[in-house]
Amino acid sequence: MKKVFSIALALLLVLCLSAALADGKVYKIVTDTAFRPFEYADENGNMIGIDVDILAAIAADQGFEYTLTALGWDASIAACQAGQADGMIAGASITQARKDNGWIFSDGYYSATQSMAVAAGAKIAGFDDLFGKTVAVKIGTQSAEYAESLKDEFGFDVVYLESSPDVYQSVIGGQAAACFEDTPILADYIKSNGVPLQLVEGTANEGADYGFAVFSPDMQELVDLFNAGLKNIKANGTYNEILIKHLGEEATW
Repeated sequence: MKKVFSIALALLLVLCLSAALADGKVYKIVTDTAFRPFEYADENGNMIGIDVDILAAIAADQGFEYTLTALGWDASIAACQAGQADGMIAGASITQARKDNGWIFSDGYYSATQSMAVAAGAKIAGFDDLFGKTVAVKIGTQSAEYAESLKDEFGFDVVYLESSPDVYQSVIGGQAAACFEDTPILADYIKSNGVPLQLVEGTANEGADYGFAVFSPDMQELVDLFNAGLKNIKANGTYNEILIKHLGEEATW
């Protein structure tokens, strides 16, 4: 009886998926412009990265079509909130504050901490060395919230910039003494570009999972598709292959 039920359920899911494809639905999904290794443009201007590959694998697994447009962090949020886009994948940390503000998240697809980086050779060994100094963060991110949670205790100021590269350059150029960013992003940027920055040991927080996000209950179907596909690509090994492709054999930092 259980076997008959399972077969019937599978057929029902196939029929539902076929109906969804038949109506020609193409989801409009947006992302950041520069958040390597999760999304960034290659030498030909094509978007690549962990988020890009995970989305592609999930769409293939679940059989839905989509377009992916790199608008930038703030613009992606605005597009979703205005109904101009259906969903967003951009290394967005799942937090209660965002949920309270109308973000509807998928299951977590990557767990990341936030850390501090300084110019190579800088005599800054921890938060205590930031008194009277300025740190740079990207607007509206978990890293910004992390810096804000520490600034009064350790006596530093926070400056807000539009993109991760702008944040890093402010430290390299001496406009800021340090920056806060997601740990894998910082590590990849330093490793891939050979820039004169260094992570400061002992500055990582507990972190949070990244999630795919929509901003309307009407898009719950897209979240459900993402969750189902994520479960499947983790089970069949595709997920691990994607992480190893972009992060190396360690697949984490």
